[in-house]
Amino acid sequence: MDRSPAAPTMTAMETKKRSTAVVTEATAQAALRRGPARTLTAEEERVLRMRVGASPARTAPLERAAPERSDLEIELLSYEIEAYMKWRAREEARAPSRAAPAARPSRAKEKIIRALRKKA
Repeated sequence: MDRSPAAPTMTAMETKKRSTAVVTEATAQAALRRGPARTLTAEEERVLRMRVGASPARTAPLERAAPERSDLEIELLSYEIEAYMKWRAREEARAPSRAAPAARPSRAKEKIIRALRKKA
């Protein structure tokens, strides 16, 4: 008999249940929108997102391709800050003032005030 380490061994036969699932683009997009795919690498997920057209979550941080604290990263950060400040100024100019409107003198109010002063 062959007792070498490469000899086949007898084990109980295992059977796997097979099922077929159909994944549509809509279900793939919905799954990717819910969050990052746990079983995919970052590159595989990126390729799948590009192929299916699913955008990452709005709260997901942006990827940085430049090495940390390089001149390119510093320049990009300055552009981001500048764009954010311009956007913020535009939003503040567009939004109506939230301060209380100045009180306009009214005849009825003045009449009530005079009556209350006479009583005191």
